[in-house]
Amino acid sequence: MKQDFRRSMGWLHTWAGVVLGSILFAIFWMGTLSVFDSEIDLWMKPATRVAPAHTLLPLERFRSSLDEAIAAKASFWNVTFPSDRDAVFHTRYGTRKKMISRDIDPVTGRMLPDSGTLGATEFIFPFHYTLNIELMNLGEWIVGLASMAMLALCITGVIIHRKIFVDFFTFRPHANPRRMLLDLHNISGVLGLPFHIILTFSGLVILGATYFPAGVNAVYPNTRAYFFESNGLSFLSVKHGKPGAPVVSLDEAAMRARSLWGGDNPHLVLVANPGMTTSRIAFFRGSERQVVVDRDVIAFDGPTGQLISRASRLTPIMRAQRFLSGLHLIEFRQWVLRWLYFLLGLGSCVLIATGFLFWLESRRKRQGTQIGFRLVEGIAAGSITGIILATLAFFIANRLLPDGARFCGLERASLEVSAFYLVWLAACVHGWVWPRQVWIAQCVAIGLLASAAAVLNWITTGDHPLRTFFVRYLWPVGGMDALLLVGAALSFLTALYLSRRVRHRAVVIRSARGEAI
Repeated sequence: MKQDFRRSMGWLHTWAGVVLGSILFAIFWMGTLSVFDSEIDLWMKPATRVAPAHTLLPLERFRSSLDEAIAAKASFWNVTFPSDRDAVFHTRYGTRKKMISRDIDPVTGRMLPDSGTLGATEFIFPFHYTLNIELMNLGEWIVGLASMAMLALCITGVIIHRKIFVDFFTFRPHANPRRMLLDLHNISGVLGLPFHIILTFSGLVILGATYFPAGVNAVYPNTRAYFFESNGLSFLSVKHGKPGAPVVSLDEAAMRARSLWGGDNPHLVLVANPGMTTSRIAFFRGSERQVVVDRDVIAFDGPTGQLISRASRLTPIMRAQRFLSGLHLIEFRQWVLRWLYFLLGLGSCVLIATGFLFWLESRRKRQGTQIGFRLVEGIAAGSITGIILATLAFFIANRLLPDGARFCGLERASLEVSAFYLVWLAACVHGWVWPRQVWIAQCVAIGLLASAAAVLNWITTGDHPLRTFFVRYLWPVGGMDALLLVGAALSFLTALYLSRRVRHRAVVIRSARGEAI
């Protein structure tokens, strides 16, 4: 009976991984990069590589940007304050047609040149939980399905391994490929098991309203009302109002908000319905000193400056939800934990990749020529080394495309994204057309592209390692270059290891044939 149960769990573990492994790798890969999304933004937006300011600019310095938003009849305008990870101010306003973003120098208040890129915060991070498929929230539903599969994989993985802790301390690099891959799979799975479960579960909790709308509909008249109340935005539940109303001094309102917070500075200032009689000025408190994302928001009436609301204390259930959200989003200021998340995220990628490769190696002799096997091999190549190549192509396009580049109606940011998808597709096709050498070739390509990305950053910006090492605010740029070079070295070593394996196998086959003759 126990054997039958374990066998059924093994079947579920195998096929859940094969069917959804490619999506899971993309989710974890992009999520791992998102741990350092602000640092990647700094690398991709050289204009924002400025020294941090010792004092904050007054908010009235952004009045011209607010007036521009009012003239454009924007539905909102906001300004994001500098932080330890991002030294510049960011202003943004949205109209029905487009979103306008500006980067502002924290010392002079001047507008910085537009980098013409989505960067990590607007491409890599949204890809992590939506796959950039916005139609009917389809991307979020696919991510939710893959997340449920990941939880099932974690549970079934524990069940089918009888000696799970013994296997954790076992690694045989010189064993046959199947044995070595299984050892790596076991080590990465056991080492990061709490991380895999907590991060996957918390991701499902964050998007719970999408997956379980019935609970929201039972309490709130619509999802908009739920969103407002759960995020401390109930002050936005007003009619559009009439135009022509002024907006009071932002600095005076900010001073009142700081006094209510005991001197803390806001992280974000939002003006909703700017220029309307129903405009609102909201100040969002930063949550980088705690895990819980509490959304402490203070709102004032735009035309009069009168205090309207302050977000009430969280209920126990909502506080638990915000704690899980904080664990997942890591907005708190803790560099050791951030690096730990990054390394464990890479471990999750290793776990998924070795599971894929183990499945292929265990069936290569029996099914190597079948269409189904070839299909899975192509998908595996595209989803593992392929998405890494695509990400590197995204970085290289960022360094090579000139400012204001346009092609076939696509702007510079869209061209970068197009490079990502084209290289990703090419990697999948390569896996189907040339499967025998795909892993060696793509590992070499990863090494070449990663090295090229680092060198192109030095050439195009002048921020070479000697400069980034001695200038503190450029350390994230130097760290990005260092990780690219380390990744390149690991890729070349992996390609060398695989090529030696192939040569050794060829020698064994030839000797076996000679003995047979």
